[in-house]
Amino acid sequence: MKRLQGFAAAVAVASAGLSSAAFAQDAAATAAGTLSIELNDVVASEKGCKLTFVADNGLPQSLTKVSFEFVLFDQKGLVERMAVLDFRDLPSGKTKVRQFDLPGTKCGAVKSLLINDTPVCSGEGLAEDACMKALKTGSKSPVELKG
Repeated sequence: MKRLQGFAAAVAVASAGLSSAAFAQDAAATAAGTLSIELNDVVASEKGCKLTFVADNGLPQSLTKVSFEFVLFDQKGLVERMAVLDFRDLPSGKTKVRQFDLPGTKCGAVKSLLINDTPVCSGEGLAEDACMKALKTGSKSPVELKG
């Protein structure tokens, strides 16, 4: 019986340690901040379709250069095209608006966008995967944006 009590106490201590570690990781991730990309508008342009994004860098580090690989899905959910869009620099604590024309794309044919990857995420002290880990997406347009 004493062995069982000892085992139960050890499991309880180990569980408490794991919970504390998980809580600490969550707190560290929250403290690290988020990189918010919002699809603000989608309008027809002379070239095709103009996408307007609002980017908010809530990370403690400034991004000297960041680009995102977008996948455009049509109304049937099929991949229409993939494109890498260069958001240039995003200073820490700042919000920037970026616009991109997609030649030959009809806005009405685009159902959703997916940020598939960040081919470039540069800034002092940033890990390679920092931008994707901190990414938070949203949309104010009828076109959905996922991350």
